[in-house]
This record gives sequence, C-alpha cells and structure tokens, in this order.
Amino acid sequence: MAEQVRLDQNQTPKAGQADRSREMPCETLVMIPPMLCDARIFEPQFRALGSDHAVMFAPTTTGERMEEIASQILSWAPAKFALAGMGMGGMVAMEILRRASDRVTRIALISTSPLAETPQTAALREPQIIAARAGRWDDVLQHEIHSTWMSPDVDKAAFVRLLTTMGHALGPEVYVRQARALQRRKDLQAQLRKITQPALVICGRHDGHYPVKRHETMAAMIPFATLDVIEDAGYLPTIEAPEAVSAALQSWMRAPLMLRS
Repeated sequence: MAEQVRLDQNQTPKAGQADRSREMPCETLVMIPPMLCDARIFEPQFRALGSDHAVMFAPTTTGERMEEIASQILSWAPAKFALAGMGMGGMVAMEILRRASDRVTRIALISTSPLAETPQTAALREPQIIAARAGRWDDVLQHEIHSTWMSPDVDKAAFVRLLTTMGHALGPEVYVRQARALQRRKDLQAQLRKITQPALVICGRHDGHYPVKRHETMAAMIPFATLDVIEDAGYLPTIEAPEAVSAALQSWMRAPLMLRS
C-alpha cells in the first residue's frame, strides 16, 4: 500500500514531508482546490485513491498571482507528480504545467477555465473585496456561494453549510488574495494545445458557472484528452457525485504515460 500524504485543510507540507514525497516510488497525485475551499472538498477522493496512491493537498492560500501560487506548490511538490485542479485550482494547475511541464506526469482539470478574467468580471469583484476588508465577511460568503451552480438533485443546504464552514476557516484575507489572483490570471488556451500528458477534463452537467460547452471546447484543445461529464453534478462534482469523480480519476491514474514528442 502506498503511503498517503494527507494535509489538514490549508496546511502546507513540512520539509520532511516534502523530502519523503520526493522519494516515493509510486506516482503521487497533487490536488488543488477551488476558491475558498480547503481539503474537505476532496475528502471522498482522498479515501478512494489513497490506498493506491500518495495523495497530497495543495492549498492556494498565499500569493496574489497564479504564478506565485504555482511557484509555491512547485517548491515542495515531488520531482514528478500527477496533477488535478478544480475551479481556481485548475487555473493554478495550468500555470504549473506552463512553468514545469516536465515535472507533471498527467493532468486533470475539473470545473475550470483556461480563459483570462474579463474586465467586467474583474470589476465585479471589487465591491466584495472592499466588503471583506471592511468586516462584512458573512455578506461576502453569501454572495460567493451559489447553490444555483449545483445539481438540482443534491442536498444544496448541506453543501452550502460545508462551503460556508470552509470559507470561515480560510477567512477574508485569503479571499482577497485569491480574488486578486483570479483578476490577474492569464489566458492559458495556448498551453492546453501543448499538453502531451494523459489529460482528463471533468465537469458537472448542471454546472452553472463553467458550463459543459466550455469544457467541451477546453477538452478539444488538448491532444488526446478525455472529457467526462458527470450527469448528477454541478460546479462541485467532487462532493456532489464523489463516486463518479473518484472512478474517473482512478481510471485516469491507471492510463499509461505518453511518449513526449
């Protein structure tokens, strides 16, 4: 059984943990969460994949640019690793791939987008950033957590409670940094066309934030990518349909590595 590297919520690896992970003979999976989410967003996948793989959680709580967050993760990640990112975490994953493609063995992008933020969307973040800094954190969380992005078949109230709990655990300072990183992110569509690793794109059929059509376009840009549309999920398929997402990730992790051109 492979050693499972589990980090609690937004904890970064200690030096010893990072050193041991570099020596692991198995393929390590590094998972990067969406905005305002901690390790609980991937809890079902940790359980499902942890018996066969070392699974590491990569927080996005420091840095106001995607480049800074990517560099921090690369500073402690194994020499070679599989990479999965969801939402904002998918954007960080694409930046990691841009900066260190030779270290990434395979890539999974979940409920995300390679596009730069539009000026209009960036401007809409400013009132929430001001509110967060002014102490109106509950109002910000209520604005940011959208149950309409979820599948109509899930317990939305339970997921809203979980998202609110994670938001309170991370706090307004993390939110402001993440919002700035989202505002400043680059367009990474060109990077998708360069991917030579086994690639998996996952989205929920009912995702009201990053719809299926956008994921279809993203998957079409990646050579030999597999697109998995989870029928009973929305923006948060890892917790809305955990078994389906875990099965997709397990199949992807078993896929043979490709020869680089």
